[in-house]
Amino acid sequence: MNELFFFAELREKMGKELLKRDVSGMNVQEVKQVLIDEYELIKINEAMVAINEEFASSTTVVREGDKVAFIPPVSGG
Repeated sequence: MNELFFFAELREKMGKELLKRDVSGMNVQEVKQVLIDEYELIKINEAMVAINEEFASSTTVVREGDKVAFIPPVSGG
């Protein structure tokens, strides 16, 4: 089982910060596609991803027990 964390506008779209789901064995891009297909999180493709608090590439494979965070770009001023 994995914990998927959502921040900023992605959290608002999901309606929650945390989703527990088994995505082990998938790479980051595959996880993003599942979230697009099931939750219509189109903007997730713009998000940076961290696995266990370390930034990950789209080809990084998620392992059992990993915590995956989706961090969309933010702007401010």
